[in-house]
Amino acid sequence: MDEKDKEQLKKEAAEKARAAAQRKREEREKKKEESHDSESEVNQTKDDVTSNQDLEKQKAAAAAKAKAAAIAKKKAKETKGTETEPTSNQDLEKQKAIAIAKAKAAAAAKRKAKNANESGDSEKAKAIAAAKAKAAAAAKARGKTTQAKETEEPEPITPSPQQPILDRYLNIVKENYKEDILEDSYINRMSKHVPTIVVKLEHYYSLALLFKQHSGLHFEFLSELHGTDFETYMEIYVHLYSFKNKQSVALKVKMDRENPRVDSIATIWPGANWPECEAYDLLGIQFTNHPDLHRIMLGEDWVGHPLRKDYEPYDVEV
Repeated sequence: MDEKDKEQLKKEAAEKARAAAQRKREEREKKKEESHDSESEVNQTKDDVTSNQDLEKQKAAAAAKAKAAAIAKKKAKETKGTETEPTSNQDLEKQKAIAIAKAKAAAAAKRKAKNANESGDSEKAKAIAAAKAKAAAAAKARGKTTQAKETEEPEPITPSPQQPILDRYLNIVKENYKEDILEDSYINRMSKHVPTIVVKLEHYYSLALLFKQHSGLHFEFLSELHGTDFETYMEIYVHLYSFKNKQSVALKVKMDRENPRVDSIATIWPGANWPECEAYDLLGIQFTNHPDLHRIMLGEDWVGHPLRKDYEPYDVEV
């Protein structure tokens, strides 16, 4: 046998040894696995048995607890039923009594309200009827009073104590003038019953002179003179007084508003000088034959007359 064959045999023997060792290892591992599996199965079986036992115990404990709870619940229910049943009956009776009381109170309140409404309506109706009757009676009384006033003659005005004096003045005027020179004459009851005479414009000066010089009149004192704008005409008012007779008279004269002009009486009563200048200054009334007619407050260059109703200020700042 040559060397090559030997080597070949060695190789084959080595491979067989390796193969045998491999089979041996595989068998050993297989046995280990089988023994491990059997142990696992045994352990699993033990565990299963233990688990089953625990489950049974748990089931038994749960069943015992449930049974004990049911018994306790039943006992509690029976105890509660025996204890609360009288209380429930008492509460029910109380509720019924309360409901009955409320119903009675509601019915009483309703009756009271109804009676009050009926009483109130009755009182209102009575009050309305009384008011209507009172108003009708008052209207009837007013109607009777008005009718009586209409049918009755107006009460005569009490004669003024100054009326005889005015009559005497008028008689003197008639004696001295053939024509009617007066526009009006009356007793001014709003001003201490002063006898008042309204003279026509053209006879103003002559009548003033008569009042001064006539022995039965003798008005030697001029106490007042002023002018007034009545929008449709101008007027001069003169108040005269007689110390001798202790009597007074008011003399009035009207004039055209667009061209107010009248005779001056300053030559009869010097006291008329200044008030005539004032009437000229403030109203623009021209006094014929005045000794020195001029503006005494505003100056000759002032535009307009402030006491005129249609006056517009020349200087708006004044």
